[in-house]
Amino acid sequence: MNRRPLPVTIIGCVYILTGAVTGAFHFTQTWARRPLSSDLIWIELTAAAAIVAGAFLLRAREWARWLALAWMAFHVVLSVFHTIPELAIHSLFFAVLAYFLLRPSASRYFRPARTSAV
Repeated sequence: MNRRPLPVTIIGCVYILTGAVTGAFHFTQTWARRPLSSDLIWIELTAAAAIVAGAFLLRAREWARWLALAWMAFHVVLSVFHTIPELAIHSLFFAVLAYFLLRPSASRYFRPARTSAV
């Protein structure tokens, strides 16, 4: 089994923390105004996706790195409708994530372990 690269560990933990904090924050803020609104459901699903991506990045699941990149790409697209600095920051985060999650060391980590045929 390959050792987990430090950037993958950091990214996984940041995704879990981000999903948990934003999910809790938006839940308390939105629930007070409009319980069970469609906005709240989408926000919580997005937060849950971040938690799932982070947890499974730490468990070396190949699909999790693509979920993590898709999650950030989704935020880049949302940022197009906001301010230029927000778009720039999300784009920078996406580039950094792509760099670290697609490096050869990360690819080796996400590659399934081979079992020897007896």
